[in-house]
Amino acid sequence: MTTLPAGTPGQPLAVGLVGAGRMGSFHAESLAHRIPGARLAAVADPAPGAAQRLADRLGCPNALTDIGELLADPQIDAVVIATPARTHADLVEAAARAGKAVYCEKPMAVTLADADRAITAAHQAGVALQVGFNRRYDAGFRAAHEKVASGAIGTPQLLRSLTRDPKLADPAPIRPWTIFLETLIHDFDTLRYLNPGAEPVEVFAMADALVRPDFKDRGLLDTAVVTVRFDNGAIATAEANFQAVYGYDVRGEVFGSAGMLTMGDVRRTHLTSYGPDGIAAECVTYDQDLFHDAYVAELADFTTRVRTGTTPAVTGEDARAALSIALAAVQSITTNSPVLIDELKEQ
Repeated sequence: MTTLPAGTPGQPLAVGLVGAGRMGSFHAESLAHRIPGARLAAVADPAPGAAQRLADRLGCPNALTDIGELLADPQIDAVVIATPARTHADLVEAAARAGKAVYCEKPMAVTLADADRAITAAHQAGVALQVGFNRRYDAGFRAAHEKVASGAIGTPQLLRSLTRDPKLADPAPIRPWTIFLETLIHDFDTLRYLNPGAEPVEVFAMADALVRPDFKDRGLLDTAVVTVRFDNGAIATAEANFQAVYGYDVRGEVFGSAGMLTMGDVRRTHLTSYGPDGIAAECVTYDQDLFHDAYVAELADFTTRVRTGTTPAVTGEDARAALSIALAAVQSITTNSPVLIDELKEQ
C-alpha cells in the first residue's frame, strides 16, 4: 500500500491517543517525551476523568470523552488506538474514514470479516495502518529475523515462540479465547516473522484451565500449546501460560538446516548472584519493562513512516494472518481436530 504523507513538514506529527488505560498511558508518555518526531495532541477515553488525568499528567492540551470529536479534529494527523480488543476494528475504520493514519494495538480485529473491513478502510482512504506487534522491534527478535532471511541458518525446520505471564490474579478482564486472540496472537505473528516468506497452512491446538481450574466452566483457558505447519514444511509451536511465578517470560527459537537461533531472556540484567542460598538472577515481571525499547521503537517507526509516506513495517495484512492462526486454534479446540487455514470457518 502506498500511503499519503501526513503532518506539516518540519513539525512533529500531531497524534491523538484513543484509550487512556495501561498500554495507552505508556504510548502517551512516548508521544509526549520519547519520540521527537511526534507530539501528543489529544487524549480521548469515554471513561469519566480518564483522559483528563492522563492529559494533565503529560501536559496535553486536549482531553476528551468523545472519541468522535478527536477523530473529527483536522489538526490531528494520526491516531494511536489502545482500547479493548473488540473495539479495534470499528475504531480503525472510523479513523481511516476521517483521514487519520492509524497505529492500532493488537489484535486489530477478532473476526476475519472485521479485519478485512479495517484493512479495506485504510486502503480506500490511502492512510497508513500499523499494528502493535512489539517483538518485531525487539533487538534480539529482529536480529534473528534478519539472520533467517539471509539464509544464515539454512532452511527453517522447527520454530518455537512462548509467552508466560507472571500471574493470573483477577480473571475479570479475560474473555473466552483471550489466550489465543490477545496473548498468543503475539506468538503467531512472531512465528511468521521468524519464518519469512512462509505462510501457515494447518493448526492444531490444546488448551485447559490449569492455573485456575475453577474458571474452566466459564471458558477461561489459561494454558495452551498450538502447533502450526507452514507451507515451506517448517513445524512450529506456540505456547502460553498465565502464571509464570518467576517473571514475565517471552522467548523464541528457530532451528534450521544449518544452525539454530534463540532469543529472549527473562532476566532483568545479565547479573547472576552466587550466594549461600544458591544461584539467583533478578527477573522481569512486567511487559513494559521487558519490551520498553521495542514499544518506543515501533511507535517511532510508525511516526517516521507516516511522515515520509512509506508503508508500515507491520501491516493490517500481517494482523489478519496472525488472527487466522488464532481463529484456527479456537476452531481446533472446539472440534478437537487439526484445522486447515484455507478451510477456516468464520468465528
